[in-house]
Amino acid sequence: MTARPFFLRNAFAWAGLHGAVAVALGAFAAHGMTDADAIGWVETGSQYQLVHAAALAALGAAAGQRRADRWLNLAAAAFALGPILFSGALYGLAFTPFRILGAVAPIGGTAMILGWLALAVSALAARPPAG
Repeated sequence: MTARPFFLRNAFAWAGLHGAVAVALGAFAAHGMTDADAIGWVETGSQYQLVHAAALAALGAAAGQRRADRWLNLAAAAFALGPILFSGALYGLAFTPFRILGAVAPIGGTAMILGWLALAVSALAARPPAG
């Protein structure tokens, strides 16, 4: 049996980190912020980050049930790194004066989209279990 690739091997850790950050910042926005734009950025960032935390947890579970392929690992990598760029850019917009960070969000969004496409390719390319 070959070792699982890095992102799949650590999918639950990535999921836990993304989930914790999303919940913490979402709660802070709900209870500690007053600027409507900033609240919106944090809410959007935490929503996307939390969805991808759940997706990473599901990938981690799925990887234990089937042969991990490069597409599944690519999906895990995109789900781990995409929210850092997308949600991170939105958090940066909310908490700093650096509006240039808004230019990073589409890169993260593209990574997340590619992750979903890689997941689809992995599913379509999977061979049915022998038996």
